[in-house]
Amino acid sequence: MPKMKSHRGAAKRFKRTGSGKLKRHHAYMNHQSDVKSKKRKRHLAKSSTVSKSDLKRIKDMLYNL
Repeated sequence: MPKMKSHRGAAKRFKRTGSGKLKRHHAYMNHQSDVKSKKRKRHLAKSSTVSKSDLKRIKDMLYNL
């Protein structure tokens, strides 16, 4: 049986941290930046970790990482 491939779209969007958690970027950052406040854009620019409820589903897509 051939090797399973990781989900390439997910592989480009998530990175593993040193402790094994998954990092992600926030949405709503690309369009209509003039409407959003500086504080909101600053917080959206930072990365955050994947929530516990989504972790198993995303790890199944990324088992090669």
